[in-house]
Amino acid sequence: MPADAFLFALGAAVLHAGWNVLLARSRDVRAATAVALGLAVLLFAPVAALTWRVDSAAVPWIVASAVLELVYFALLTTAYRGSDVSLVYPVARGTAPVLVLLGATVAGAVLAAGQAAGVVLVAGGVLLVRGVRGNADTRGLLLALAIAVTIAGYTLVDKEGIRHASDIAYLELVLAPVAVVAVLSYAVRSRLGELRRELGPATLAAAVASFGAYALVLAALSLAPAAAVAAVRESSILFAVALGALVLHEPVGKARLAGAALVVAGVALVALS
Repeated sequence: MPADAFLFALGAAVLHAGWNVLLARSRDVRAATAVALGLAVLLFAPVAALTWRVDSAAVPWIVASAVLELVYFALLTTAYRGSDVSLVYPVARGTAPVLVLLGATVAGAVLAAGQAAGVVLVAGGVLLVRGVRGNADTRGLLLALAIAVTIAGYTLVDKEGIRHASDIAYLELVLAPVAVVAVLSYAVRSRLGELRRELGPATLAAAVASFGAYALVLAALSLAPAAAVAAVRESSILFAVALGALVLHEPVGKARLAGAALVVAGVALVALS
């Protein structure tokens, strides 16, 4: 893997973990997410326009992806309002590739030995991240697993949809209706003041980081195989856990940190095998 591709993928991992932590630390997670989505769509509209290519065949995939993204953000904000990022993020991001792999297996693909080992590592890592004591956050775990299902869903949809459109234009069309629905949900209830309170440097940084992470992944994919990029990209799990401890002051013990490392190792095996 070329050094520049590695750095692009690593940068994407840092940015992705970063925007999740920025939103999770906000006073109103749901309002902050709505603002960040709106800002991201507005900021990157010129880039989408300059690189515009959208075939009619992309429309069904865009609609399906937008619905899945809407559910994803609804679940994500619900999870972050009551559970630790260091629990939700590793479980959601680590389980999603496993679900994609298992779906392919059901469809007839052969599961390689390395991929099977990766699934086992992810499962063990999830158990450690959640914790095995009586005070473990079962609600957070279930929400994270539901989020993983939506990630797996839009991953499969986008894999087909992106064939019929330029990357940034496709992402813009997927996220624009999600942002509109998020903002309208406040407007119809005369609660736009809540959005204004969350408008600031943090939500602007989250907006730039979310699209920036996507752009860096695209740059890495232009230089290196997708499997290698995916393996490095999932190091975001470790960054999210570290930021959860350092920035959000979450109780990240040795077991959760070890679990996150196991999840990363498992995802890397799944990707590289």
